[in-house]
Amino acid sequence: MSKFIAYLKTKSFRNNLLAAILTVAVLLSIAFFSLRYYTKHGQGLDVPALKGLSFTQAVTKLESLGLRYEVDSVYIMDKPPGIVIDQDPDAGTFVKDNRTIYLTINKGSAPDVKFPDIEFKSIREVQPLLEGYGLKIGDTTYKADVSRDVVLSASFGGREIKAGEVLPKGSRIDLVLGDGRGNEEVEIPTLLGLTIDEARFALRGSMLALGTVTYEGAVTDTANAVIIMQTPVVTDSVSKVKIGTPVNVVLSNQSF
Repeated sequence: MSKFIAYLKTKSFRNNLLAAILTVAVLLSIAFFSLRYYTKHGQGLDVPALKGLSFTQAVTKLESLGLRYEVDSVYIMDKPPGIVIDQDPDAGTFVKDNRTIYLTINKGSAPDVKFPDIEFKSIREVQPLLEGYGLKIGDTTYKADVSRDVVLSASFGGREIKAGEVLPKGSRIDLVLGDGRGNEEVEIPTLLGLTIDEARFALRGSMLALGTVTYEGAVTDTANAVIIMQTPVVTDSVSKVKIGTPVNVVLSNQSF
């Protein structure tokens, strides 16, 4: 033990210890700087803001910065087609050169969807159902029916549609709903002597519909032609009909 302690006090030991420390320091320095070089430590840039740009503008900006990109697409009906609606990483994120930026682009055309079965369902059921298919509710009108706020029919572009038909996503669907008053009865109005426009107004006020319109004789002025016959008509036995009942009329240019 005394010899070992004596050796620790020798110049040879101090030289060997110093050499060992220097060797370790050199090896650590080489490893550190090699790692910095390999990972390009401190070399990079902030990701630019790309949301809202057109696809061409976004690509030009990425390529000018030496960044790569990959593209996915979705359809959002309220966004312009061909623009960047999302990016990953977000704008301002610090990344290394040649990093891949993932872009989500809005499709230029709406995908097709199958129209769901909504007939005889309540409007409360139908609204989330249509939204789930990417469809919107357009105009709603009411028709005499015993059911209230229940879908009686649906149309798109003025054409009645049924479940299973293919429509563009984002389409507006017009609905005819029941008013819940289908069993109620109203007085039959007297339309004799009225023009067709006057008859429409009277029927609307009575919550009845205009049925078949025919003409008698040579009618040269349809605007001023008057009603000379109607069905149904008030009789001793019939004075009321159900709401929504159509009333057929015959018009003539001659007074009745």
